[in-house]
Parts: sequence; C-alpha cells; structure tokens
Amino acid sequence: MSQSKSNILWFLPTHGDGRYLGTATGGREVNFNYLRQIAQAADQLGYFGVLLPTGRSCEDSWIVASSVAPFTERLRYLVAVRPGLQSPSVAARMTATLDRITNGRLLINVVTGGDPVENKGDGIFLGHDERYEVTREFLNVYSDLLGGKAVNVEGKHIRIEDGKLLFPPVQSPPLYFGGSSDAGIDVAVDTVDKYLTWGEPPAQVAEKIARVREVANARGRKLSFGIRLHVIVRETNEEAWSAANELIKHVSDDTIARAQRNFARMDSVGQQRMAQLHGGKRDKLEISPNLWAGVGLVRGGAGTALVGDAQTVAARIKEYQDIGIDTFIMSGYPHLEEAYRFAELVFPLLSLDHGSNVTRLHHNSGPFGETVGNDYRPSRLASQS
Repeated sequence: MSQSKSNILWFLPTHGDGRYLGTATGGREVNFNYLRQIAQAADQLGYFGVLLPTGRSCEDSWIVASSVAPFTERLRYLVAVRPGLQSPSVAARMTATLDRITNGRLLINVVTGGDPVENKGDGIFLGHDERYEVTREFLNVYSDLLGGKAVNVEGKHIRIEDGKLLFPPVQSPPLYFGGSSDAGIDVAVDTVDKYLTWGEPPAQVAEKIARVREVANARGRKLSFGIRLHVIVRETNEEAWSAANELIKHVSDDTIARAQRNFARMDSVGQQRMAQLHGGKRDKLEISPNLWAGVGLVRGGAGTALVGDAQTVAARIKEYQDIGIDTFIMSGYPHLEEAYRFAELVFPLLSLDHGSNVTRLHHNSGPFGETVGNDYRPSRLASQS
C-alpha cells in the first residue's frame, strides 16, 4: 500500500534557542540574521513552511515573517491571527498584504490564547469559553472579508459596519487551529481548514481526531489534521537518546517546578494535557515508544519530541499518518542544525507532498563533501565502486 503524502514544516524560534533547555549555558542570540539563516535553510532543504510562535515571550510573528520572507523563494509562513487582540478587519488587511508581498506563501494560525495572566497583560479579561465566542465571530468576519464580501454584523463581541477589503490576497490562506476543549473543537469544525494537536501519544491523538471528525461530519464539514512535535534524530538510536538527555542536563528541579507552576495557571486544555504526560517529573519521560516528554518540563505548548535514528523517527511519523495526520510542524535544538539533520536523514524516508522542493544531490554539480586528498570528490569514488 502506498504511503500517504505529508507536508513538513519547521519552526522559527523567535522566543530563543540554544543547545540546552532551561539554562543560559549554550544559549544562542536569536537575532534577525539567525532567523534568516534558519528560514533560508528550511527553504533550501525543501520544508513546506515554517511556524512562527505568538505571545509576549516571542518576537512579533508578522514583523519577522515580513522581514525574512524576501530572502526565501518557496517557503511558506504560518503566522498567527489573535481574536480579541486584533480587529478582524485589520487582521484581514494584514493577511492580504503579507500574502501579496510573499506571492501567496502565507498560512494562518488562529490562536485564541490560553494564559489568563498574559491575556490580562494584553487587555483581555474574558473567560475560556467567551474567548472562543470571540474567535467564532472574528473568523466569520475575517473569512468573509478575505473572500471578497462586504460585512455588516452586530454580534455579541464584534460589531462591523460596511467592512471591506480593497486589496485581495493572492490566495485564500488556509486556516490552522489548535484547541482541545469542547469549545475549541466546536469553533474549529465550523470555521477552519486544518485542526492541529500537540504531540500526544498516537492513541490519544487518534481519539482526538475521532472526536473532531464526528462533530465535523454531523455538520457536513471535512477538516484535515496536523501535529506539532519536536525531533531529536541522529544516525543511531543510542546517539539520539544521549542527545535527549544532554538537552535537559542543566535543568534543575527548581526550574521544572517554577515552569510547571506557570503552566498550571493556564486554562488551555491542550496545555493541561501536555502537563499530564510527564506530571512534572523526569523519571518516566518516554511516554510512548520514542515519544519523549522532556521538552515539556520547561517549555510551554509543544512539549514532546520524537527521538531515534532516521528509520525509527520515520516509522513513528507514519504511525501518525495512519491515524489521519497529514501535516507535521517540527522543531529541534538548536533549530538551525536540527533542521539539517531532520531533512537530510528523514526526508528520504518519507513521501512528501512538497517533494519537488527538496534539494537532491544529482540536481546540482556540487561540491558535496570535501575533496579527498586534493584529488577526487567522494561522489566520484562512489560511482566507481
């Protein structure tokens, strides 16, 4: 049976990067040049796109995407609209503009926001379910404007009179959305194109997809599905697990406790599910075969990583494909080096929907690999064997 094709995205770490988690040791300055390097690497390696995170812990995703996009050719940019923080009309104009100047390379991540403390700092004092009411009203206006419609609406949270978009986007940017609560799923099935989950074990992801599909089918809609994961891939499983342990070797128990207290204040069901995978403890971090929850000890949001050699990581990805995932948003530390490792080691083992973007050695005369003894290139030697 032929393997279904997938889209693989990478990640621009606008909230920081380094060789280790939870410490300044090995920390890396994340400036414009570094983000451009990662974007250009992802573009050259053939990733479908990159996700830019959102929130007060990050640089602004729209400004970063706008600044690095001109230095790439095919790479798409998954940036966030924020219902409740933005007017839907202003967000639609921003979307159309960035889509136009990138020639149709924009993807939209709909983020409702799950941290009450951060929300209040941004002027949002609504409860969990009310924020999803705002999200629904926002997306109805936003999508109509991008679809070329004039909008007049008086909702519970949003009022628009004679809203219109004068400069349309190149495409209708697809809407990505993650929300594990009943309120989140209720909005998703009516308004978005791709439903996202964080990297839970396959059985839990399968259960979540089944829930979403059941509601969507009842309303006559069909969604596709994506997952957000970290990856630690090496040439052997032993090297990969060693790298996973190295990544958290500077994380203290106090650092874990402080991070978990911050996550516990959040009303995001997805974040609660992430925290339950490890319980704030480092003794049982392999929560499913080759699925490691060490990242989530100190990092909010996506907290799990696929760990192993290329064949193992590819096999785990195919398990998610088999339950309906067609889009994988990956990342790894440091993000520049891991982008290369993952693409070079795992891409050849996957069936990619964007396979034509992937740089193949025979498409270029090189050099690939250092000339040996000032005499021959490794490819010449291989061809003679």
